Amino acid sequence: MPTHKYGTFAKALEAGKLAPAYYFLGAENVLKDEATSALLDKVLDPGLRDFNLDIRSAQQLEPEDVLSLCTTLPMMADRRVVVVRDVEAWKRKTRGKKAVLQYLEKPIPETVLVLVQGAGAEAKDDKPDADLAKLAYTIDFTELTAEEASRWVAREAAALGITFAPGAERHLLKTVGTDLGALRSELQKLYGLAAEGPVTRESLGDLIGVRYGETPLDWRNAVMAGDTANALRLVPVVLSQTGVSAVRLAQVLGVVLVATTAARAHYDRKVRGRALNTTMWSVVKSARPAGLGQWGEDIDLICQWAERWTQPRLRAALKATLDADRSSKSTTITDETGIIQELVLRLRAEN
Repeated sequence: MPTHKYGTFAKALEAGKLAPAYYFLGAENVLKDEATSALLDKVLDPGLRDFNLDIRSAQQLEPEDVLSLCTTLPMMADRRVVVVRDVEAWKRKTRGKKAVLQYLEKPIPETVLVLVQGAGAEAKDDKPDADLAKLAYTIDFTELTAEEASRWVAREAAALGITFAPGAERHLLKTVGTDLGALRSELQKLYGLAAEGPVTRESLGDLIGVRYGETPLDWRNAVMAGDTANALRLVPVVLSQTGVSAVRLAQVLGVVLVATTAARAHYDRKVRGRALNTTMWSVVKSARPAGLGQWGEDIDLICQWAERWTQPRLRAALKATLDADRSSKSTTITDETGIIQELVLRLRAEN
């Protein structure tokens, strides 16, 4: 079967179009949980949910239990739901997977089977299982773009009664990124401030420990704009923040250097102004590079930087960034601040 996006699944579910089996995979576990909850709400009567819902882990599920769970008829309802989590375990425990594939060849209409593959460090392998994807309605919950994460934050904030003053939501996304688990955690902290009025950039900065204008993306922008003094000032500030390392800064800078290189190539072919912006929108939408901020804002900046960053300068900057990334990963190098400051100075020297 083809692989679908979350939005396609949500529209089909809203229209009442149910598949006999679903296979959830991808990086964004929060969305998998949301999709599972939405499916349960659509299929099961709340009063009978306990009778018609089974949630198991593939790691503990015996092969002979698979067919028993999936072929049990619902109680006083049209359908029952079976959720099996951690199905990546079947890559090592093949007997369980064999039993599921056997069922998927001829599923019964009274059961909705949901197979959920983990993601992240605990799963170790996020690749789709071709056998499961062939027989089940597959949804790939890829990491969200900044725009998609912004819409998710707006929906969650509204549900919690949280409002943002101008610039505050943008600062939240620039600080936390698009990880929905981390964003949900920060929104829960903000819930207590909801009664005090809109969350400002200043109050948000105090709460999450990162002041406005001092995020990794602000450091990146200073480097690309040639504001060396500010870029150097921000290095120790940004590196002191939770989850920020020299490797991450090198990656954040590397992504935008690659995008600027693409923009410069079009610029050198006389694609300028609005045409360049439109072209880069197509490039970014196609590639969906991780590490960019909100696309509209970053594409505008990339087009501006493309006018000043020549191809030789971009090649030199990419080499310097790669060198910094490698140095940061070396067991013999511990001074991350020095590595990134040297990178900033190398890029200034190329200006």
